[in-house]
Amino acid sequence: MFATQPPVISKRSVKALVAPVKTPIVLVVDDDVAVRESLGDLLASVDIETKLFGSTQELLEAGLPDRPSCLVLDLRLPGGSGLDLQARLAEMNVVIPIVFITGHGDVPTSVRAMKAGAVDFLPKPFRNQELLDAVLKALRDDQERRAKDDDLVELRQLAERLTARERDVLRGVGRGLLNKQIAHELGVSEITVKMHRSSARRKLKAMSAADIVSKIAALGL
Repeated sequence: MFATQPPVISKRSVKALVAPVKTPIVLVVDDDVAVRESLGDLLASVDIETKLFGSTQELLEAGLPDRPSCLVLDLRLPGGSGLDLQARLAEMNVVIPIVFITGHGDVPTSVRAMKAGAVDFLPKPFRNQELLDAVLKALRDDQERRAKDDDLVELRQLAERLTARERDVLRGVGRGLLNKQIAHELGVSEITVKMHRSSARRKLKAMSAADIVSKIAALGL
């Protein structure tokens, strides 16, 4: 079980820390009914939606939500450990932040979990605030990752409007070449390069020279 200090975080602070683009959810997986229900009550007390599962199989059968989320995952579980689930999700290319909780932790296990990408590893008993801090960090991280993924999808859609010549020019920009150097490589005038560069910048909605370089890198040009 975990310690019962009252949480410092209020409902308002949760909403401020996790912007309401999509309502976040925490998936709690623990075979101890009392522990998972207590965790659910704790998270509900600060207005965080939760779903509770008694095993990794129950979680996988229910499926993972398409919104900011994290796993609060017991290390030892029937039918497959928390570490087994972490490895399986990685094999499936499923990205979800994990906060491990355990009454049987050791340093090598915690190191293994953290190296595999866990947000935190909390040995029982832990303070309520420790759990809440870890969960909120996980939700923020997942929301930021999803926002970046959405931005990249939008950028790739914008890039579909680029002409072949504009892509050639952007490749030169990405390599740090001057307009005249790009013009020499492509066998066109410097004015032509400037025209294509300006057109590409508008199509990608780049706000500055640094922004266009960043978008070129994101597109892998």
